[in-house]
Amino acid sequence: MQACTDPLTMDSFPALDPDDGEVLDAEVVVTDDVLVKAFALGPGAELSPHEHADSTNVFHVLAGTVTVVRGDEEAVVEAPGVVQHDRGVVHGARNETDERAVFTASLCPMPGSG
Repeated sequence: MQACTDPLTMDSFPALDPDDGEVLDAEVVVTDDVLVKAFALGPGAELSPHEHADSTNVFHVLAGTVTVVRGDEEAVVEAPGVVQHDRGVVHGARNETDERAVFTASLCPMPGSG
């Protein structure tokens, strides 16, 4: 799935259908100053903890339930939900349910743009 490049296209969200334990992702919006990626986590899947030193990252939980990891904390976030990760904070996500979980991650400014 490629990012939407046509400004008249209103819905550019990809169809992501992961298997158990699988993480699928796709870039939804890529501009000079923001990156939005979609993630779909199959049951038992994990987006490994990581950090973005120069970008704020906001998760928008769109479907299902995600266990969000932020530093030493964890929280179960059900759709609809929003979680902000400040610059340089280690964060990740797990799907501990039997259903698919879907969220976007919005990074601003765009990693590497500053």
